[in-house]
Amino acid sequence: MRRRWWGAAAVVAATVSGALAVQGLTGGPSDDSADDGKSGPVQSKTRSARLAVADDGASAQLGKRDTEPFSMLGVTWTDPSAAVAGAVEIRTRSAETGTWSNWLALDGNSGQGEAGAARGGTEPAWVGPSDGVEVRVDGEGSARLPEGLRLDMVDPGSGTVSGLEPAAYVVEETGTPSPGESTTEETATATTSPEATTSETVTSEPSDSESASASESSSSTPSESTTPSGSVSPSPSTSVPSAPPSTAPKPAITSRAGWSADESISPEEPGYLPDGKIKAVVVHHTAESNDYTCEQAPAVVRGIYAYHVKELGWKDIGYNFLVDKCGTVYEGRKGGVDLPVMGAHAYGFNSETTGISVLGTYTDTAPSTAAMTSVARIAAWKLGQYGVDPTGTATLTAGADGTNYFHKSWVKGAQLSLPVIHGHRDGYNTQCPGDALYSQLATIRGWAGGPVAGLALKSISGAGLSGSTYYTKAGISVSWSATTPASLISTYEVLVDGKVAATTAGTATSAKATLGAGTHKVTVRARHQSGRTTTTAAATVVAETTPPTFSTKPGLALRTGTVNTTAVPLTLSWKATDTTALKEVRLTAPVAATYGPTVTSAAHTAKSGAATAWSLTAYDRAGNTGTAAVTGTPVILQETSATKSGTWTAKSSASYLGGKSYTSSAKNASLTWTFTGRSVAWAVSRAATSGQAHIYVDGAKVTTVDLKSATTKYRDAIWTKTWTSSAKHTVKIVVVGTSGRPTVTTDGLVYLK
Repeated sequence: MRRRWWGAAAVVAATVSGALAVQGLTGGPSDDSADDGKSGPVQSKTRSARLAVADDGASAQLGKRDTEPFSMLGVTWTDPSAAVAGAVEIRTRSAETGTWSNWLALDGNSGQGEAGAARGGTEPAWVGPSDGVEVRVDGEGSARLPEGLRLDMVDPGSGTVSGLEPAAYVVEETGTPSPGESTTEETATATTSPEATTSETVTSEPSDSESASASESSSSTPSESTTPSGSVSPSPSTSVPSAPPSTAPKPAITSRAGWSADESISPEEPGYLPDGKIKAVVVHHTAESNDYTCEQAPAVVRGIYAYHVKELGWKDIGYNFLVDKCGTVYEGRKGGVDLPVMGAHAYGFNSETTGISVLGTYTDTAPSTAAMTSVARIAAWKLGQYGVDPTGTATLTAGADGTNYFHKSWVKGAQLSLPVIHGHRDGYNTQCPGDALYSQLATIRGWAGGPVAGLALKSISGAGLSGSTYYTKAGISVSWSATTPASLISTYEVLVDGKVAATTAGTATSAKATLGAGTHKVTVRARHQSGRTTTTAAATVVAETTPPTFSTKPGLALRTGTVNTTAVPLTLSWKATDTTALKEVRLTAPVAATYGPTVTSAAHTAKSGAATAWSLTAYDRAGNTGTAAVTGTPVILQETSATKSGTWTAKSSASYLGGKSYTSSAKNASLTWTFTGRSVAWAVSRAATSGQAHIYVDGAKVTTVDLKSATTKYRDAIWTKTWTSSAKHTVKIVVVGTSGRPTVTTDGLVYLK
């Protein structure tokens, strides 16, 4: 339970009382460089306010108050080796909306990253432009909080930074401090109010006003010469190791000048790893809000820089590299991005590692793919300088006694086996880099060291697929996908029967190849920037140029159904074959239709009295085609054109073909038509009382048909016959005289010529 120890006066939210001390970060902005488009150093401001500690020393607070503008904050204390065991929480008021945020928990300590640090502290938190703050600290159990608790607020200043390009970032640590590294603890004047603020020793005297005031250094020019990248050059007394070439390409990195670092606040020369080699990469998160924009990221980096140097008393920013959520990489600690600079990021292991920190908190929120990609790229480049496999294991020697997040302890000098790319929590008792980022470290290792993951052959276009086999004439386009980011892939190759048929850049997702006739095995091989390769499973592709044929030429035949002068029912038939794999048959005229490879006929209609051409195209899976066509003309013969025998009565109705029909109930009454054609159909009218008729073709009886129907039908083609070729034929129908229903009504004869 949170302790309720403060007095009634402290319960009331108050504005700032007493002096809110300010530290000025010297090095004012310089003229923009015309050749790089980046601003000069940007001055940051820091302000501090002492926390009121409870009588039992187990909790502390800073009441809600107005402040000068700030965007980053942290809670610090006097002893740099101490840590807060309980909860450190803050909330802030937005300078834009005036809305108070929810309580934000700060990471309990910054990892004792810098030897000779002036103060200990939480990780800094980016809260965005703010003008109000409240703090509460609650220790665990009866443990006393560290002495000298105070809130430190940072205004990182504004500066236009252009040309930022995503890539990757790292973090560093220092060894023993140089003689001037330790800073003098600020003196404080405390009031009796729990909200009393500190008045710190700064480069110029703070204002006597009761409102918070800022005091800035008068120096605006960096005290050290800088390299073209903006990093301070080491003095001649520093032993500078060589920069070995890397097996991996160097990603784009925004220099310190690029994020407008004020070099005058960290004048000490950089340090380098004792043996000049990097053995492992430690991944961090900065444990702050993820709500920053990518345009704000340089200011976030400046804020961390100011907090590490001015509030914790470190010689420089602790990290070697930093990465924002858009994937932009920022140079961290000075000394040269291509050199083994010693950072202040992994207590006890700084002398053998380089550190990469992702801006934001990744306890529950997953890191962006862009950020993960940049971490993998910068890790691969730095490790590649020293021949270290990013997917391997490193043996590190502990520089101090320690315990990690998983409660494993060791003593100074112990050798620990850790993944080459590991999280801060593996070597220190911290949640960093957060569960969500820590769970992605295996993926980052794979991306950094290869081979390419998730490689799959997605499709082959320019070819038809039947089962698991593709068919093409010759040219194909192969498409693939991979989960490893393209920026970590050197090339893709399309292999045909194991031989390279096409090579593309690692950003490509498809390539073309030409195949000779025959059956082939096609694969895709991805080459990671490490040189490791991955090959997909093979796809079978058959290349052939033989067109399909119509083994049975297209034919037409009349079929049963209702006859109209504009729609005579007929059947179109064919049979197509192919030497490899028939895909389909398409009817292109007089109408369009597509049929599967096993279909050999289709029902259609055609206009009577007009010649109609029926055109078919057969396609195989390779895209080869064969064509065929047939032409036919349906002709309607009225009953009046028949030769009559017996008694027939003419009937008129719009339902009959031509408006007329013949009907007869006389047994053996007949009608005979003569025509030249290859298919014929007899059209009748039908009802429940209709009788039967014999049908004779070319003088021979072929069948007896029953015209009886439960429903009335007109112009119904009840019988058909088709020949293989066109010839002269006669068709005769004879009334049977069926008992009780002798009537036969005929509506004409249709033939196809």
